[in-house]
Amino acid sequence: MKRIIRRFAIVSLAIFGLALSPLCRAAFAAEPQVIDGIAAIVNGDTITYSEVRAVSTPREKLLRSQYAGDELVNKIKETRQAALQDLIDRELIIQAFKKESYAVPDHYVEERLHEIIQESFGGDRNTFIKTLEAQNYTLGEFKKLETERMIVQAMRSKNVKRNMIISPTKVEEYYKAHRDEFTSKEEIKLRMIMIPRHAESSNSAAQKAMVEEVLGKLAGGAEFDRIAQVYSEDSTRDQGGDWGWIERKTLAAPLERVAFNLPIGRISSIVEFSGNYYILKVDEKRGGKTRSLAEVRPEIEKQLIQLEAQHLQERWLASLRSKAYIRTF
Repeated sequence: MKRIIRRFAIVSLAIFGLALSPLCRAAFAAEPQVIDGIAAIVNGDTITYSEVRAVSTPREKLLRSQYAGDELVNKIKETRQAALQDLIDRELIIQAFKKESYAVPDHYVEERLHEIIQESFGGDRNTFIKTLEAQNYTLGEFKKLETERMIVQAMRSKNVKRNMIISPTKVEEYYKAHRDEFTSKEEIKLRMIMIPRHAESSNSAAQKAMVEEVLGKLAGGAEFDRIAQVYSEDSTRDQGGDWGWIERKTLAAPLERVAFNLPIGRISSIVEFSGNYYILKVDEKRGGKTRSLAEVRPEIEKQLIQLEAQHLQERWLASLRSKAYIRTF
């Protein structure tokens, strides 16, 4: 049975001599025009532009805060196309449900309605009804939408194997290929002294002698933070050379190699890099540990089951699409 659809006139851009699709029209205007018409036909049932916009609008609001110009136009176009495809797939699923002569018992819908009123409206049915009216929904329309949601969920579940078993080999392969997912972020609490080399001046030898003197004082037990306050010339000088907690790729590669290989409490030798001398010290370390396969096996199995379920659903949807008459406008 064909769905009952409210239609408005389709707006054209004849004044510009252009024929932009209503799916994309709003992206070109500061204030989108209200337009409607048929966006797609799926085996005789229709999907309207207003239905597409109802799905895409929340995402579009976010996009408008992040993009502008042609980039915004393209992003909105992609969002509306994705929304249309989702609605087409939804229609195909509902049609497959009806073809199998399945039915959702009325009491299931009433129970779901009761749950919504209890959870979202504190059990106040009048407030629920007023909210529907404010959003231009009738109770019957809302029940229809909830019924269709239940149908889609049930059909998706039906077409995924239950009690799927993931082989140990697949789990191990995933673990080896994604070890970084199970490794906590490695961080060090760093202090650093930086002294310019002044290679272009006659002071370079004196600077090198100063750095060696600083290293000697540190080796003799001088407090790193006090020495940094006196000799260092980077932005952390007043904080005693304290860089706080840093992760990998915060420093240039030569400094990172030294810093992340230093034992806690150890002072580095002099590191010469990019026209400066550096002396580093690591106060603390955390993270950088990889959980064992035994620890993460349940997580990997769950993730692989979800991926397999997605693949099965996509193959099922592809089969429905291949057998359907689908025309988009």
